Amino acid sequence: MNLEEYKGVYVFAQQVDGVISNIAFELLGKAKDLASDLNTEVTAVLVGSGIKDLADQLAEYGADKVIVVDDPELKEYRTEPYTHALASVINEYKPEIMLVGATAIGRDLGPRVSARVQTGLTADCTVLEIGNFPLVARPGQEQKPNQLLMTRPAFGGNTIATIACPDNRPQMATVRAGVMQKIKRITGAKANVIEFNPGFTPNDKYVEILNIVKEVKDIVDIAEAKILVSGGRGVGSAENFKLLDDLAEVLGGTVSCSRAVVDDGWKPKELQVGQTGKTVRPQVYFAIGISGAIQHTAGMEESDIIVAINKDENAPIFDVADYGLVGDLNKIVPLLTQALKTEIANK
Repeated sequence: MNLEEYKGVYVFAQQVDGVISNIAFELLGKAKDLASDLNTEVTAVLVGSGIKDLADQLAEYGADKVIVVDDPELKEYRTEPYTHALASVINEYKPEIMLVGATAIGRDLGPRVSARVQTGLTADCTVLEIGNFPLVARPGQEQKPNQLLMTRPAFGGNTIATIACPDNRPQMATVRAGVMQKIKRITGAKANVIEFNPGFTPNDKYVEILNIVKEVKDIVDIAEAKILVSGGRGVGSAENFKLLDDLAEVLGGTVSCSRAVVDDGWKPKELQVGQTGKTVRPQVYFAIGISGAIQHTAGMEESDIIVAINKDENAPIFDVADYGLVGDLNKIVPLLTQALKTEIANK
C-alpha cells in the first residue's frame, strides 16, 4: 500500500428518509480541524436514492466537495449495497481519513467497510486529533508524524485508549454523536458535487425489506436539551427522582442520569450521560447526587454552566462545576424548585 496516494478527510454523511443526520454536520466540523492540520480538503460522501439536492446542506457545514452515490438500490439502508457504495468510493478516491457516525447505521456500516478495504477501525471515538505515533518517541522505533490519533473509552469506560493506524489507509473511526461540534452554518454555500456510481447487482447478500415500522418514542433526546437535570446514585431511589422531575418541569428542562442509575434500573439507557452514554452540551447542567467520576464528566464537562449538588464536599464533581452546593439534596432540591416557582410567578 502506497500511503502517499491517500489524501483528504472524508465524512460519511448519513441521511435517513432524505434528512441528513445531525452527526454528519458534527463530523464535518471535526473534519475541518483535521484537514487544516493536514493541509487538505474535506469531502462528504452522500449515499442514497434521490438525495443529490441535499449536497448544498453539507457545503454549508464545511464540505469542500460532496461525492454523491445515488441509486434506487440505496433508497433504504441495507448493509450490503451501502457497504459496496462506501467501499467503492474509498477504493476510487483514496481518502487518508474516513469518519463515520457511531449511530445504529454507522456501527453496522463502518466495520464492514473497513474489512472490505483492508484497514483498521477505531469504534466509538470521543477525541480525534493529528499527532505523532507512537505518542512518545522510543529508541529504535520510528515516530511517524501526521497520524490520526483516535481516543475512545475501553474496558467499560474504566480506561481511555488512544489508537492509531500508521500502516494502512484510510484511517477509519466511528465517532459518538454529540462529541464533536459543527461549524457555524455558511448560509448559501454551494456544493462541488461529484457523482459516482459503482453499479449495483443484487445478490444473495442483498436483504429484501418487506416492511418498515417506525417506532414513536416518548423519550426525548438528551443531546438536544438546553437544560439537563441529571441524577446519580446519590438520589437514593427511582422514586426519589420525582424531586428532579419537579425541578426540570419548572426550568423547562429534561431529566438525565449517570451510568450507576441505569445499572440499578432506575432510568433507561437513553437518558445516560457519560462515556458509555451520551455526550451533552446543554446551556445548564445540574449534577445532583453525582460523584463526578471521569467517565461521567467526560460526557458533560463542555456544558455552558454546571451546577453540582452533593453532600460530599470532596466529590470530584465540584472540580468541574461552576456552582456547587454541599448538602442534602432532599432538602436543597425542593427549596430550589420552590424558589424558582416563586421567581417565575412574580415575573
